[in-house]
Amino acid sequence: MASEAKQLSNQIISIASSEKARIAGDVRARVSEAEWQARVELAALYRMVAYFRWTDMIYNHISLRVPDGEETYLLNPFGLFYDEITASSLVKVSVDGTVLDDPTGLGINRAGFVIHGAVHAARRDVTCVMHTHTRAGCAVAAQEHGLLPISQYAATLTGHVAYHDFEGVAVNEEERERLVADLGDRNVLILRNHGLLTCGRNPGETLVYMYAVERACDIQVAALSGGGEVRHITPEAAAMSGEIHSSMGGDFSRDWEAMLRLVDRIGPDFRN
Repeated sequence: MASEAKQLSNQIISIASSEKARIAGDVRARVSEAEWQARVELAALYRMVAYFRWTDMIYNHISLRVPDGEETYLLNPFGLFYDEITASSLVKVSVDGTVLDDPTGLGINRAGFVIHGAVHAARRDVTCVMHTHTRAGCAVAAQEHGLLPISQYAATLTGHVAYHDFEGVAVNEEERERLVADLGDRNVLILRNHGLLTCGRNPGETLVYMYAVERACDIQVAALSGGGEVRHITPEAAAMSGEIHSSMGGDFSRDWEAMLRLVDRIGPDFRN
């Protein structure tokens, strides 16, 4: 076991140095322009999640459907931190879990296929899926009442949130059908006793949904920790807020462009 870990570590170190340029060139040469752009956007999204500190070591996933390959999506290689992800390091996977292109040779975490593959297969309107295990997200996922309408962020999610009960570590393919049934046509799924999942028509929409639910969870944990009675937003005001969010139609281009500028300042190597 120790020797396997050492071998993997050496492999990652190699990828992080001399191999990186070669891999980037090879991948760029063999994929379409549409796929390369998707790779750049997904790598940027991984860096954004690292910036917000929503990561859980080398675990969790963000996936993006390949534009000119409807039955395929991109996923992170198993072993890299989010701030190490680049466009060329992403793994191409089919919705049935077959690894089609693995530039780094690190493979994928099976839980990524079980959860993300299920959503991509069931939701043709979804291109991007994000899953996190943050402290606040897991805390609210462990609360019986779930997400409470006590903040503006929570209000904007009215009508967009679904729940899925914990069935153990997500490696059982039989869970996929129940997970997508619980998600339905919503964009936010609170995985009870587990974490958060968001999905959208593009990376920007998926990021904004995650930002909103993460902020709502942060506020809820802080508010409940005070020990006093919390004030709920009226159902009418909450419904109005949720409708405004829906009216955006997935157009969060200004948010997305601003975040791209940020990650370019932090480390533009994600584009490699």
